[in-house]
Amino acid sequence: MGTLPELFARWFADRGWTLRPHQAALVEAAEAGESALLVAPTGGGKTLAGFLPSLLDLHARPRPGLHTLYISPLKALAVDIARNLTAPVEAMGLPIRIETRTGDTPANRRARQRVAPPEFLLTTPESLVLLLMQPEAAQFFAGLDAIVVDEIHALAGTKRGDQLALCLSRLATLAPKARRVGLSATVAHPEPLRAWLSPTARPDDVRLVTAHPGAAPILGMLLPEGHLPWGGHMGLASMPEVYRRIEAAGVTIVFVNTRAQAELCFQALWRLNEKTLPIAMHHGSLQIETRRKVEAAMAEGKLRAVVATASLDLGIDWGAVDQVIQVGAPKGVSRLLQRVGRANHRMDEASAAILVPANRFEVIECAAATEAVAAHDLDGEAPRPGGLDVLAQHILAMACSGPFHPDALFAEVSACGPYAALSRRDFDDTLRFVEDGGYALQAYERFRRLFRDSEGMVHLRDARSALLLKLNLGTIVEAPMLKVRLRGGGILGEVEEYFAATLTRGDCFLFGGQLLRYEGIDGMSCLVTRGGEGEPRVPVYAGARMPLSTYLAARVRDILSDPSRWGALPEPVREWLRLQQLRSALPERDGLLVETFPRGGRWFLIAYGFEGRLAHQTLGMLVTKRMETLGYGPLGYVATDYVIAIWSAFEPDDVAPLFEEDLLGEPLEEWIAESSVLRRSFRNIATIAGLIARNQPGQEKSGRAMSVNADLIYDVLRRHEPDHILLRATRAEAAGGLTDVRRIAMILARAKVGIRHMRLDRVSPLAVPALIEEGHEWVAGGAEDALLAEAASLVADVTEGAEVFSETLAEVLEGVTIRPANMDRPKHQGRFTRRVGKKALGR
Repeated sequence: MGTLPELFARWFADRGWTLRPHQAALVEAAEAGESALLVAPTGGGKTLAGFLPSLLDLHARPRPGLHTLYISPLKALAVDIARNLTAPVEAMGLPIRIETRTGDTPANRRARQRVAPPEFLLTTPESLVLLLMQPEAAQFFAGLDAIVVDEIHALAGTKRGDQLALCLSRLATLAPKARRVGLSATVAHPEPLRAWLSPTARPDDVRLVTAHPGAAPILGMLLPEGHLPWGGHMGLASMPEVYRRIEAAGVTIVFVNTRAQAELCFQALWRLNEKTLPIAMHHGSLQIETRRKVEAAMAEGKLRAVVATASLDLGIDWGAVDQVIQVGAPKGVSRLLQRVGRANHRMDEASAAILVPANRFEVIECAAATEAVAAHDLDGEAPRPGGLDVLAQHILAMACSGPFHPDALFAEVSACGPYAALSRRDFDDTLRFVEDGGYALQAYERFRRLFRDSEGMVHLRDARSALLLKLNLGTIVEAPMLKVRLRGGGILGEVEEYFAATLTRGDCFLFGGQLLRYEGIDGMSCLVTRGGEGEPRVPVYAGARMPLSTYLAARVRDILSDPSRWGALPEPVREWLRLQQLRSALPERDGLLVETFPRGGRWFLIAYGFEGRLAHQTLGMLVTKRMETLGYGPLGYVATDYVIAIWSAFEPDDVAPLFEEDLLGEPLEEWIAESSVLRRSFRNIATIAGLIARNQPGQEKSGRAMSVNADLIYDVLRRHEPDHILLRATRAEAAGGLTDVRRIAMILARAKVGIRHMRLDRVSPLAVPALIEEGHEWVAGGAEDALLAEAASLVADVTEGAEVFSETLAEVLEGVTIRPANMDRPKHQGRFTRRVGKKALGR
């Protein structure tokens, strides 16, 4: 572009700013009518770049009606952007109205927006669906000129991203001239992301704009004084050092990986907080009002620190943040950069972050992440094909807005990236399901939601179907939740129904930074009072698992296998690895290290996969099943992000057959069929697709009732229509996200390159963390394992004759003994039973 109009040039000059090249590039793309993907570091003016073409256009040609639609993955981010945009609009006196449209928007404002939409509307994917469901959607969006998708990397490749992509295709029909802009600081796969954003599903139709990377972040590592834990995932041993860092800085965000970890770290910091520094906590299970208060206090500079989960990963502009502290390994380079970018939030100033590994393996993972950041190497999965359950929800939503012809809707759907390869058969089968449930369910009136007229147009059958969709809209299916309600008081937040079911009256647990006493369940509420006695429990959440990213896994193997790269590791870790060399062998990059050794009357097998807990859990099930077939008598196993540890009655002397690639054929299919994986997956898919309604008008189903309904329907479909579209979707999802088949295949491929089987007479140094893990997976005949009580002797076995290792039992058990107390262990059910309680903590 040439020069900015005088009004805009003066506004930039008054702030000492100049137009950045990537901002100018987006203006040029808009003037050419092109869509664009902008990749720019945090603090690089991405938001202004996205909106600047719209501001210039409305300055030159003011006109009423909706001009620019901004879509964010977070309601809080939409509110924050609206606040930041208001400043330049008011300063330049532009006749532009900026409003948000989220679940928190009052009904009277939503009604006014339908009649008189603002020029800039900031919303979320779910609220956009509700707008498109309205009969007047065509008129509302007719004048739309631009669509800005923020934090696009957090949406593409997810079910929310599928939902948004389908909405964008509908917008392309309603407003064909509207250009699209994607914004992100971390894009690992730009070409698939351009295709995702493109109105034609072709990457070449989206201009790629890459900004200067800006100042490199400053990363450091913080270890606890005195000792470095072997196991544990909470990082609590480092809280004194973390508190001192908070005390020495202005404002700090302490990021953790799970909500349970947030509660424990917050409590640990408060116990150390003799100066009563204002420290808060923020995670997704807290009541919305509580989170908003924390966000407001942070924006106003009233807090010294906030302990947060991924609920604060994205884009909130808090320029006053001095440092970010990441407790626990970050689990991914892109995730780490998103979190680091919350400090300073300025492109030309280095953001400071401190990594706080919780154990020795995490030290290596943190070193791998630091290396990757320095090399500007990002990770993350490329967007996958769209889900058929999301498509079913979208079809019903489009029917709510008015009749459609299947041919026209198929053309619209297949024009968006996630559904570009959608077959007509899958589309027709999904449409048939939305119509009447399919062959096996068509006799039931409640599954009949659409009908066709004589011209083939599809219509909504009745208003109840639209109401149920609005009540159950969305693609995020969490475990059944109960409100945490103070007796005689207000709502504090939510815990999973499973966790509440393990409590008895008088038990106490930590939640929202408070000690609460459990009083009972009242409807869909968990009644509590403040206070309590005994060791408190911590709520655990099934959705908290965060597998190690593939890219970091490769770097971790690189570091382990190459002693010349150990220089950046602390001395206790280097000694740990040297002792591993002495007693066994180091894991190799391209092969698979497998150790076997006797202990306590059993045989242990340790496989160093380094592909994340989810892949290891599934592979552990497959390997133990094969061990059972071969007569080794498997008793149980544990999966971590780094290894699989299996114990058996007999020595597994030939390990090669246990890791053959045919495990991913019939054995995997048999295991999936007889386990609960498919049932869990079907329940989620059926909920998104609208087959099961969690929320009914005036009431809400319990998780148990939903499970019963899902199981009954699942059994009916398996018996009478095994090729039902939802069963096909279920099998596809189970093979992907729930079992991580792709990463299991990577482990087995390395095993095919070569298995290095080390037969040892005792436990190896690298095996110790797995053997003191809290969570165990049990197989038939398994008995309670006493590994925690044996931890001291484990270390003695490893370090016999090596004076450099002198950790005490208390040090070894750090992060293991501080855990939910008295967790109930479900009785064995069937061949494979999972111990859920302790295992879910800290994942």
